[in-house]
Amino acid sequence: MKLTGNTILITGGSSGIGLAFAERFIKAGNTVIVTGRREQVLQQAQEKLPALITRVNDVNMESDRIALFDWVTANYPEVNVLVNNAGIQQRFNVLKTDAKHQWDYFSKEITTNIEAPFHLSMLFAPYLAKKDEATIINVTSGLAFTPFAIAPIYSATKAALHSFTISLRHQLSDTSVEVIEVAPPAVSTDLGGAGLHTHGEPLDAFADGIFKGLEEGKQEIGYGTSVARFRMSRDEVDQYVENMYNATKDSIE
Repeated sequence: MKLTGNTILITGGSSGIGLAFAERFIKAGNTVIVTGRREQVLQQAQEKLPALITRVNDVNMESDRIALFDWVTANYPEVNVLVNNAGIQQRFNVLKTDAKHQWDYFSKEITTNIEAPFHLSMLFAPYLAKKDEATIINVTSGLAFTPFAIAPIYSATKAALHSFTISLRHQLSDTSVEVIEVAPPAVSTDLGGAGLHTHGEPLDAFADGIFKGLEEGKQEIGYGTSVARFRMSRDEVDQYVENMYNATKDSIE
C-alpha cells in the first residue's frame, strides 16, 4: 500500500485506534474522512486534526451504509482506501444474560463487527477495483485467533472478519485492490468501556507499529502479543484461551 496521496475513509474514526490511524495518514500526506455516530466526538476529533473530514454515520444501519457509500463517492470520487475499523466489545456471562428480552443489545455487536464491514467491503470493492491503486484494510483482533471467553460474541465476530478478509483478498487478487488485515492486541483505548484496556499496549506505539507494517508491505499486521497468535498451533491456542479465561472469569461473575 502506498502511504501518501490517498483519499481514505475510516469507519469508527472519531477516537481510539481509528483516530490514531487518521492522524498518521494525515501526517503522511493523505486526505482522511472519518465516520462515527456521535457528532460531538467527531467535532472534538476535528479540533485535534483540523484537516480531518468528518461524517456522522451509523454503520449499524443498512441505509446509513448505503448513504455513506453514495456520499463519499459523489463528494470524494478519488477515494481509494477503505478502513473498516468500527467495532464494539461486550463482556458477559451467558448464564446471566436475558437473551429472550435483550437480544437487540447483544446483536448490535454482530451488526457492527460483521455486517457493517462485510457490507461496506462489498459496496466499495467494485468501485475501488476501477482505481489504479486501492486498498481495503479490515481491523480484526488477536482474539480472532485466540478467543477471549468472556467476550464470546466479539471474538467470534473478529474470527468471521478474519475469514472474510482472506476470501476477499483472493477474490480481488487480480484487481488493483490490496486487502490488508490489521489484528490488534489489547490496546489502551475505551473499547468495551472506560478502563478495561488500560493494561493494553500504548495507543501511539501500537499505531506506529502498524504503520511500520504497512510500509513493509505486509498483508497481515499484528503488534505485540497478537503477532504470535497468527501462527499458533491448536494446542497453543487452547492453552492460551484457558489461561486468559482463568485470569478474567471473576470479572463477569
